[in-house]
Amino acid sequence: MTVPVGRVVVGVNGSPSSLEALRAAVDAGRRERVEVLAVLAWTPVGGETSYRRAPSSDLLALWEAQACVRLRQSFEQAFGGYPSGVAIRPVVVRAEAGHGLVSIADRPHDLLVVGAGERGWPARWFHGATCRYVVAHAGCPVLAVPPPALLRELPLRQRHRLYTASSAELQAAAPASRTTPRPDSPAAPVTDEG
Repeated sequence: MTVPVGRVVVGVNGSPSSLEALRAAVDAGRRERVEVLAVLAWTPVGGETSYRRAPSSDLLALWEAQACVRLRQSFEQAFGGYPSGVAIRPVVVRAEAGHGLVSIADRPHDLLVVGAGERGWPARWFHGATCRYVVAHAGCPVLAVPPPALLRELPLRQRHRLYTASSAELQAAAPASRTTPRPDSPAAPVTDEG
């Protein structure tokens, strides 16, 4: 007996594990013929507490623009662009990743897809908090996707991907230019402040 899926919600951050989760979510969306919400959650650098001490709307706009670029680049890296044959809704939310995903996947027939991260105690010590939070708090089925097998073959120091955006990418994702969807995207990323 299979449970009907209303929509697929996937957490994306640009890591190899999240790209694998994105691929699995798009496959599930195609198979079930439902919308896929690709969610990138972000918080201000230093956390919300640090931001409250010295708020800056310019910095918030920059961090949100970086999140939009990172979400778009995740689709580029996973599929070479937005995939066809499935409805994609990119969502950028200002929240801790686990909390943001659980609050968006709030329907009982949602399927929440997350990257499970690496196995072993060092990886669990430093990573995987989002997956553990989602599994513990979600009110819908959760699919925890294991990391790509190729990731295990890399030396430990090369398993983490540093993200840097060029100034051209940041200008392309600036708040003023995100009001209209780009021609190559299904829709401009929806932003939400959690």
